[in-house]
Amino acid sequence: MDRADYAILGAGALGSVLGAHLANAGHAVALLARGARAVQVERDGITLRGLSGFTARVPVLRDPSALRAARVLIVATKTPGTAQALAALRHASFDTAFSIQNGPGKNELLAEAFGRERVLGALADTSAELLDGGEVLFTRNVNVYIGELPAGSSERVQRITREIDAAGVRCTGSTQVLSLEWSKFCAWTGLAAVAVTTRLPTWKFLVDPDSALVIVRLVRETARLAQALGVALTDESVLPVASITAGSEDDAVQRVTALGERYRSTAPDHRMSILQDLERGRALEVHETLGHGVAKAAALGLELPQLDAFYHLVAALNPARQARGT
Repeated sequence: MDRADYAILGAGALGSVLGAHLANAGHAVALLARGARAVQVERDGITLRGLSGFTARVPVLRDPSALRAARVLIVATKTPGTAQALAALRHASFDTAFSIQNGPGKNELLAEAFGRERVLGALADTSAELLDGGEVLFTRNVNVYIGELPAGSSERVQRITREIDAAGVRCTGSTQVLSLEWSKFCAWTGLAAVAVTTRLPTWKFLVDPDSALVIVRLVRETARLAQALGVALTDESVLPVASITAGSEDDAVQRVTALGERYRSTAPDHRMSILQDLERGRALEVHETLGHGVAKAAALGLELPQLDAFYHLVAALNPARQARGT
């Protein structure tokens, strides 16, 4: 393909949701995929269930060298192996690139590969699950946030957000996207750690006061890291991170359990992506997320004992480690 409007790296749940909606809206989409998933999408297209119900034919590229250029590159792979995947695309020309992956290290990898001036900040408060049969269950459509780094807006941000939103995936620009990214990461550390250790649907571990307390304490520890890096936190995240860090512990637990009740009624099927990976025997996003936070804290001389403990616990549960027998 000479030039796509949108090149999407990764044909998992969110990559499929974005690719299907953008292609269905008439944009030229190139979906970079491999293995059985590439074969599946080539044969059957992408079928969405849940919040959207349609099948879209999306061009698949198994060989990254076949992509010459795209106006926008969206990175939607799991975090393991990201550097290698981006290296395979260094030959291509992208006007803009952004990642909706978990963890705060994603923007640095994009800047190393394509130049800082091409990179936007982004995060997805959006959820989906790739089912065993290849269909994608679209469970939450709250917002994809995009903005200039470290802050600000631009014409390119406004154009991309308009196109994605009009295609059916809610999307908006943010003038404080770095703050949003770190607020999501603070929330994700708590949610991911508890999801993997309890193996419960999201609403069930959110409404439980004991697991909610663990989430609160992990969020507060990770917030100390963000604050040490000079990043302001916000409540505009999957959890009200700023309020959780500012109020009493009891108040914070009540906020988490209240959110669980909302999930019970609005997204009862939602499960954290890291839990989906664990149950399917896939490599977990642990070193690039929890591990990244632990390493950053160590470099700053910060002691975050609960984050450190859960990092090692989740790493021990990683199917990729068990497959190696280590």
